[in-house]
Amino acid sequence: MQILVDADACPNVIKDILYRAAERWQLSLTLVANTWLRTPPSRFIRCQQVPAGFDVADDELVRMAQPQDLVITADIPLAAQLLEVGAYVLNPRGHFYTQGTIQEALSMRHMLDTLRSSGVDTGGPAPFSHKERQQFANQLDGHLSQHASKPF
Repeated sequence: MQILVDADACPNVIKDILYRAAERWQLSLTLVANTWLRTPPSRFIRCQQVPAGFDVADDELVRMAQPQDLVITADIPLAAQLLEVGAYVLNPRGHFYTQGTIQEALSMRHMLDTLRSSGVDTGGPAPFSHKERQQFANQLDGHLSQHASKPF
């Protein structure tokens, strides 16, 4: 099992939680981004920079993902592709996407895109909260407790 991160839009506080988890559980953590990212020195943590371009990072994440891997992303279409591969997908706000919930999320995204393209201001996502950070940490810990070897 490895952890992959759609890192360009991932909040730094979530990356920090992931760095600590990779060390604790001794799991491979790969951050995929269009830009260079600073990561702590670790034999478990690496950054893979991909060229800028539409869906280049997404395509790389799908290529890298294996069944049972954990991928962190807020990108709903990417999440749908990763679920097809058999990966677990957790968004930075602490919610798992599943085969049972992804179609509803895709439909909602499509509806909001349609509203925005017709000129309706749908607002953006709410600011990232402490509660969501805690929810992410709890979901990550629960998932790793079930699917990874015991931490050291």
